[in-house]
Amino acid sequence: MHELLAPVAAPPAKVAKRVPLRENFAWTLAGNAIYAVCQWGMLVSIAKLGTPVMLGQFALALAVAAPVFMLTGLQLRVVLATDARDEYRLGHYLAPRLLGTAVALILIAGFVPFSHLHRDTAIVILLVGVAKAVEMLGDIIHGFWQKHERFDKIAIALAGRGIGSVAVMAAALYVTRSIAFATAATALFWLLWLATYEHKGAKNLLASVSPQEFLRAEWDMVKCRRLVVLGLPLGVVMFLLSLNANIPRHFLEHYWGESALGYFAAMAYVFVAGNTVISAMGQSATPRLARYFDSDRPAFARLLTNMVLLGAIVGILGIGLALFFGPTFLRLVYRADYAQYAAVLTWLMAAAAFAYVASILGYGMTVARVFRPQVPLFLAATSVTALACWFLVPRLGLMGSAYAILIGSVFSCAGSAYFVFTSLRSQPRIGV
Repeated sequence: MHELLAPVAAPPAKVAKRVPLRENFAWTLAGNAIYAVCQWGMLVSIAKLGTPVMLGQFALALAVAAPVFMLTGLQLRVVLATDARDEYRLGHYLAPRLLGTAVALILIAGFVPFSHLHRDTAIVILLVGVAKAVEMLGDIIHGFWQKHERFDKIAIALAGRGIGSVAVMAAALYVTRSIAFATAATALFWLLWLATYEHKGAKNLLASVSPQEFLRAEWDMVKCRRLVVLGLPLGVVMFLLSLNANIPRHFLEHYWGESALGYFAAMAYVFVAGNTVISAMGQSATPRLARYFDSDRPAFARLLTNMVLLGAIVGILGIGLALFFGPTFLRLVYRADYAQYAAVLTWLMAAAAFAYVASILGYGMTVARVFRPQVPLFLAATSVTALACWFLVPRLGLMGSAYAILIGSVFSCAGSAYFVFTSLRSQPRIGV
């Protein structure tokens, strides 16, 4: 997704050697792909061992929790990953991340009593919030690894967490037939993974690159405030992007119920498969794009153009696969009753094609330090999606949600392209 970058003139000084971009991309793609498949496996487990209502409850919980954590997380991972001048220590990033995580949990806990949701759904929302809190703490460690180009450690961490998650989710569902127990078991596994592999890996790397530091929060309020100010614009942007993606789910749940949301969530996650390639490409290319934008604009334009073309190709392939194999795919992966919504899957993949290109252009905007214009752009995109949902979802149900996502994706793509083109004509440095 979109990344926040400090001014970058050179790779981090403490990286022992320059890792080829292809190797970084390969590790990132492998880790993200395994994790995405496993996250999808969790949904498949719920569809196979549970009911569409359970899947709807889990999807609604993600729709509530994800935007909140995107906002309070402040994109500190990428601020850390691109801190090439070592302006802040790892402990300085841990402090605002702990505060943001606590605020997110309080907001979610405060939302539940006033939501008028079923008791079981409210419990699942709270448990997903706990799981996301653990994930956000691990996210800072991943940013530390990313800064020092240890994409291999990130890939192993994601693969281990993903494989364990789908195994725990499936086993808990099989034994208890309760989505709440299964979600709680998954959150507990994430906590254990954070406390073992991720904590140990971060501690060992920190000892090698900065022996005088410790893996704990440093409560320097001046630096904490600066990091909050630095990360807030893209925290808002990520909140809007997450809200934009989840608005159709809220409309579907309101007008058509949790069962309809469950069917939609199962198909919408296919959207994520292509985004795995896009995220891997963006994360691995971000440091190089930043250097190119700072010192070689033609090289920046060439690399970003190639990334856009690859994103478009991934999107077109998704449309073709959904068009020709959609019913069979849904029948085999989920259950026979999911195949009736194959047309919805095709339109979702059309929306994905535009979303992939918009995501890559978002990396370009952030590398170019076009921060503040992103807020009104994605606020407008979220408004467009919400308006489309308000008009289409009550009338067309799942298909209306797919149309609304497509409309929002086209708008985001056009706006992002405009700002990237404008940034290429600007002076070498753009202020925040």
